[in-house]
Amino acid sequence: MQKILFDSHTHLNNDDFTPEEREERIREIEASDVGYICDIGFDMPSSRLAYEHAKKYSWCYAAVGMHPHDSQYMTEEGMEELKAMAADPKVVAIGEIGLDFHYDLSPRDTQRYWFRRQIRLANELAMPIVIHSREADREVMDILIEEGAFSEERKKMFSDGTPHVDIHCYSGSAEFSKEYLKLGAVLGVDGPLTYKNNRKTVEVVETVPIESLLVETDAPYLTPVPFRGKPNRSPYVEYVARKVAEIKGMEYGDVARITAENAKRFFLID
Repeated sequence: MQKILFDSHTHLNNDDFTPEEREERIREIEASDVGYICDIGFDMPSSRLAYEHAKKYSWCYAAVGMHPHDSQYMTEEGMEELKAMAADPKVVAIGEIGLDFHYDLSPRDTQRYWFRRQIRLANELAMPIVIHSREADREVMDILIEEGAFSEERKKMFSDGTPHVDIHCYSGSAEFSKEYLKLGAVLGVDGPLTYKNNRKTVEVVETVPIESLLVETDAPYLTPVPFRGKPNRSPYVEYVARKVAEIKGMEYGDVARITAENAKRFFLID
C-alpha cells in the first residue's frame, strides 16, 4: 500500500470519542493510504491529547492552540503550557486559532485578544500557524497582518521564505483567496469541496495553484461525498484529493503526492 496522503487537519483528539472509537480511528488510518496526519488542538485538553498522539504514533504530528470557541477559558498558564508542548519536535504548529463570528461562543474581544497572543507565540517560536476563520474573513486577515504573521521578518524565520500560515477549511471567495496568496498563505480544502452546490470553493480550487493547497478532513466533521451525513474519518481525505484532481484536470496520484509534499513543507517535516 502506498502511503501517499497527508490529512493536514483532523481531530483524532475529538473529545466525543470513546477510547474504543479512537482506537478504531487509529486502526483505520494505519490500514489506509494516509501516510501522515496533523492532529489539531482546539482547547487545552485536546492540545494535550494531540501532543500525546504525536509522541506515540510515527505518522501523527500535532498542532496546539486555543480555538476561538474556547478562548474564554484561556489563561496565562495555558499559554505557558502551549509553549512547553511546542518545544517537542512532533508539535509542528500553533493552531487552530482565529475568530468565529458565526457561533460567538466566546465574546469577540476575548477571541481577538487570545488570537493576537497566539500569533505572537507562533512568531516567538518560529512556528507555522493554522487559522480558523468563520464569518470574520477580513478581520482575521487584518489581525494576521498587524501581528506580523506575513511580515518579512517572519518569512526570514523559514528557509523557504514563506510565512507558513494555513487558512484551514477556506470558505472565502476566489477573489479573497488571491489576497491570501499574495501574502504567502496556503489554503486548506476539505469535504465541502465535494458538495454539489458549493461552486464558490470549486472556483477557489480552479484559481489557486496546486502548490498552495492542502487537503484535509477536519474529521469527524465536514464529511465528503459519498459519505456525507456520517462521521468523517481521515482516510476520506482521498475524496477531497480526487475532487481537486477532477477540478484541475490532474491525476489523482499527482494531487495526493503534491499536497502531501505541500503539507510536509508547511509543517517543516523532513
